[in-house]
Amino acid sequence: MSHRITPSAQVDPSVELGDGTTVWDLAQIREDARLGAGCIVGRGAYVGAGVRIGDNVKLQNHALVYEPAVLEDGVFVGPAVVLTNDREPRSVDPDGKLKRGADWEAVGVHVAEGASLGARSVCVAPVRVGRWAMVAAGAVVTRDVPDFALVAGVPARRIGWVGRAGARLTQRPDGTWECPRTGARYVEAAAGDGSGTTVLAEQG
Repeated sequence: MSHRITPSAQVDPSVELGDGTTVWDLAQIREDARLGAGCIVGRGAYVGAGVRIGDNVKLQNHALVYEPAVLEDGVFVGPAVVLTNDREPRSVDPDGKLKRGADWEAVGVHVAEGASLGARSVCVAPVRVGRWAMVAAGAVVTRDVPDFALVAGVPARRIGWVGRAGARLTQRPDGTWECPRTGARYVEAAAGDGSGTTVLAEQG
């Protein structure tokens, strides 16, 4: 396989890199991480041990992806984004002793296909960002984001819908949603899990 690692990057020998993936200056990829084909890991980015990353994923400069995160194909992670992994972070235990790896359980962020995380946004694990969703710059995600949702704020809340092209959807008179770039149509529905959450689906 053909991939590129710049001399100043730190990539553990156990890491799997797909064809065409590039790792730029000062990036660090920890042991047993796996990245698919066509990925770009920007300057100073960090990928934790065992993290799973799909094809054509972009990690911009200084993005921090802590284990056990999963990023599906086509995900965009903006500059200085943080994907956390600890629900109750402490440096020491109740007795004041330094906590070790066995003293806490890592929880992950799952970012589904095509989703985008804006610059300096934070995803507080455990959380899932849905397919083709978009997280605004500076947002703090503390609960699951539906497919195609546009979320912003602290904590992040849905402020609209986006399509696969990334453009904000506009509502048509018949109640469906349309992408102004591609003309693709989408329809709202209630989630089938009884939560009362509104979800969006592509119209066949």
